Amino acid sequence: MSKTSSGNFFEDYRVGQTIAHAVPRTVTEGDRALYTALFPTRFAFYSSDEFARASGLARSPIEDLAAFHIVFGKTVPDISLNAVANLGYAEARFLAPVYPGDTLNSVSEVIGLRENSNGASGVVWVRSTGFNQHGAPVLSYVRWVMVRKRDRAAVAPEPVVPNLAPALTAADLAIPAGLDFSSYDFALAGEPHRWGDYQVGERIDHVDRVTIEEAEHMIATRLWQNTAKVHFDATLREDGRRLIYGGHVISLARALSFNGLANAQIVAGINAGAHANPCFAGETVGAWSEVLEKAETAAPGVGALRLRLVAVTGGTQDYALRGADGKYLPGVLLDLDYWALVPR
Repeated sequence: MSKTSSGNFFEDYRVGQTIAHAVPRTVTEGDRALYTALFPTRFAFYSSDEFARASGLARSPIEDLAAFHIVFGKTVPDISLNAVANLGYAEARFLAPVYPGDTLNSVSEVIGLRENSNGASGVVWVRSTGFNQHGAPVLSYVRWVMVRKRDRAAVAPEPVVPNLAPALTAADLAIPAGLDFSSYDFALAGEPHRWGDYQVGERIDHVDRVTIEEAEHMIATRLWQNTAKVHFDATLREDGRRLIYGGHVISLARALSFNGLANAQIVAGINAGAHANPCFAGETVGAWSEVLEKAETAAPGVGALRLRLVAVTGGTQDYALRGADGKYLPGVLLDLDYWALVPR
């Protein structure tokens, strides 16, 4: 009997299957430090215990996306080790802050399957949930992945495509207990713009750009214990290049969005996300945002903005997204629809 694992292939999954993922992970301040070193993040809520305390929390949690990457990384050996591509996200809710000292583990349920017409791969939909050491859920999201088949002759399952919400509503968002922006310090946060200053339809060019380095993306992906082969093994692609983990692009774009959205402190939910084109080392990434929706919340001084965050390799000034054929333009790397909590 083999002692090693080649991971799951498309035909290994069944709808309703529950997978408890291995290797729980205790979060440390080192995770925060490395996240700050790898991405140009500057959000005050995650940089300062004192700023977080003034906002009603006991101390500063780790960035929401860092928690996402840790929970996501746990799922990779079982869900996407043999992935061709990670296709999208939906219904992501950040349910509780994650602090250094918390221990996270992940559980996934297969909620959809559909073989591709080429017979060589199929799409797997899973709902993954991250739990802390108390058994409390901290994050839940749906993603769908194109996974290779082990045997092209394997009989395809009956297709099941889950019915997913097109977007979360503001009422679906889990506001951190005690959050209070009524005494928010805009000077320390870095920008004066509050919830009322943003208008639906407004677009923001985040100006700054970052060139992705091979070593940095692999360090970041290892930090999350993401073992997907396409990120590390240059022999898997005919062009000999390693594919950048899509979450790396998300965090990079979110960090770049500080310039113009410095007060969008907390990512509260992800409505949808598409990795529109592959990203590789050496590419220079910029970002722009569009305000899609505004909503009030019951938390003191806290409003919610629904934002589209787009990462691109070309210029950002024309806000180009799709061509005349409706397909994403070649320079578009990421199209992310998310909710952020901001001071009113």
